[in-house]
Amino acid sequence: MKSQEIVFVLDLGGQQSQLVARRIREAGVYCEILPFHGSIQQIKAKKPKGLIITSDNSEACIESAVNSKELYELGVPVLFVGQGAQEISMQLGGKAIKAEETGSAAVFGDAENKLFGIEFQPESFETELDSRILRAFLLQACSCKGNWTMANYARQSIEYYKEQIGNRKVLCALSGGVDSSVAAVLLHKAIGSNLICIFVDHGLLRKNEADQVEKTFREQFNLNLIRVNAQKRFLDRLKGIVDPETKRIIIGEEFIRVFEEEAEKIGAVDYLVQGTIYSDVIESGFGDKATIKSHHNVGGLPEHIEFKEIIEPLKSLFKDEVRKLGEELGIPRELVWRQPFPGPGLAVRVIGEVTEDKLEILREADAIFRDEVAKAGLDQEIWQYFAVLTNMRSVGVSDGRRTYDYTIALRAVTSMDAMSADWARIPFDVLDRTSKRIVNEVRNVSRVVYDITGKPPATIEWE
Repeated sequence: MKSQEIVFVLDLGGQQSQLVARRIREAGVYCEILPFHGSIQQIKAKKPKGLIITSDNSEACIESAVNSKELYELGVPVLFVGQGAQEISMQLGGKAIKAEETGSAAVFGDAENKLFGIEFQPESFETELDSRILRAFLLQACSCKGNWTMANYARQSIEYYKEQIGNRKVLCALSGGVDSSVAAVLLHKAIGSNLICIFVDHGLLRKNEADQVEKTFREQFNLNLIRVNAQKRFLDRLKGIVDPETKRIIIGEEFIRVFEEEAEKIGAVDYLVQGTIYSDVIESGFGDKATIKSHHNVGGLPEHIEFKEIIEPLKSLFKDEVRKLGEELGIPRELVWRQPFPGPGLAVRVIGEVTEDKLEILREADAIFRDEVAKAGLDQEIWQYFAVLTNMRSVGVSDGRRTYDYTIALRAVTSMDAMSADWARIPFDVLDRTSKRIVNEVRNVSRVVYDITGKPPATIEWE
């Protein structure tokens, strides 16, 4: 795609690099995260407008920063961010002066050598790193224009893929999730009917979700969409299975088999499109940085499907940027801003054996919970919220009669990146309305409980 002004975030340790990168992009400047000890030639080749070094307070980090003369000789402004910033400034010849005002931040600047820095206490980093600090560095010190927008990204991407792909075929596994949906619509706007999407309905989606996905992408965007109704096939494979990991393996394998069968009908394709996003790339690890999770998007796809290369149109975007891109492309807001949903679907929200009867109970309870959260205006504040059908039954009373029915657990969490999470403080009146509706409107449910466990020690999903 067309070259653009860029700022690099060089990761020297600590946990701030992704947050800093998001803040830079919010200021309208494109940036990428690189390992601090990466190739200096790679940095030079892209002619960055500035460098931002995130660091912790370890001796190794400070020594590396002080001795990296090649970076400072590039002639571009450098901003140090993190616990080690003040120590780095001292070793580069600066002096510490106590300020009259109080606060948890230390700042320094050397305009002549274009070196700047700011150090926060870890607990105040996220709240105090506001746009003013970065904007001053980006727009004034680095002379960035600040005109990187999703509208420009969408236009340039469509033009790029239209030129690169031409009349060749592209295959996409459309799950209905945010990432694959945005990637599919972007490619469709570039190459039209040469994009072939396979949507496997495994019967483990939320209420009306499969029909909504098909209607949106077939009718609104006129996608070349193949819907495979494989509900019975998946349920048959899951019969008698209670172990959550076994469920995941079975669903993954069966999805591959269905996708494989449909792909064989299509024949050879030139490209395979994936909804890889930037956090996938970062969490896969680079340089000396630890791997949080392996880059999983390609894993498990049939090996014999012939394609020349993989297209990853979202691999430079964070999740919130993917959502904004989706809106630019005209995808309905309710689809773009939907919460994360596990690949195995409702199978890992039904504790124990998965049956159609249990799935129907869970779909209804989950729909009620999501409806009440949305009515309360909390759907944009909560990272993820859903219902779980536990395998526990308890005594209740309905119409004056004793019942012995299921317990539904409600789960809602707040999070920045799903690596850690806190349980959402949903107002009691919202939980009260949800509980009353579930026990009154959903059959075979006699009790509703709310999960108040954070991650860690719990995971977000129950299975």
